[in-house]
Amino acid sequence: MNILVAVASKHGSTRAIAEAIGEELRRAGHTVEVREAQGTLSVEPYDAVVIGSAIYMGQWMAGAKEFVAQNRERFGGKAVWLFSSGPLGEDYPEGMGIPATLDELLAQTGAREHQVFVGRLDKSALGLRERIIARLVKAPEGDFRDWDAIRGWANRIAAALESGG
Repeated sequence: MNILVAVASKHGSTRAIAEAIGEELRRAGHTVEVREAQGTLSVEPYDAVVIGSAIYMGQWMAGAKEFVAQNRERFGGKAVWLFSSGPLGEDYPEGMGIPATLDELLAQTGAREHQVFVGRLDKSALGLRERIIARLVKAPEGDFRDWDAIRGWANRIAAALESGG
């Protein structure tokens, strides 16, 4: 099956998650392209689509939202999954990392599932405004991504595609 993993990532953490998902889907025998989510990218040549975005201030990044809006008429008949990356730390409030527009994203894409993955924060890579916000919200620094959970989710997608469900 030909699969697109479209991702919007600001500092590379969400992109690495998308690459790991793509690698697992390739291991399952699929042809996979991991591409930057943007309005000019079309889903037409693909059988299935996985769309992911970093979450900032409760929202998906602009490129991911534009990609979904541009392709909303083309998702019909395709298997679609969504993921978000955003919460930090070992213990974060329930519901954190869920985009405020999740219902709209699900309606536009017909996605089968939305998954939230914990992210990574390297404060040295942040701009001044981002560092101030990180300090104000007491965001913990470190890499909190759960690679086993990410690979496991990708394998569940592969199994769903293989079973036709």
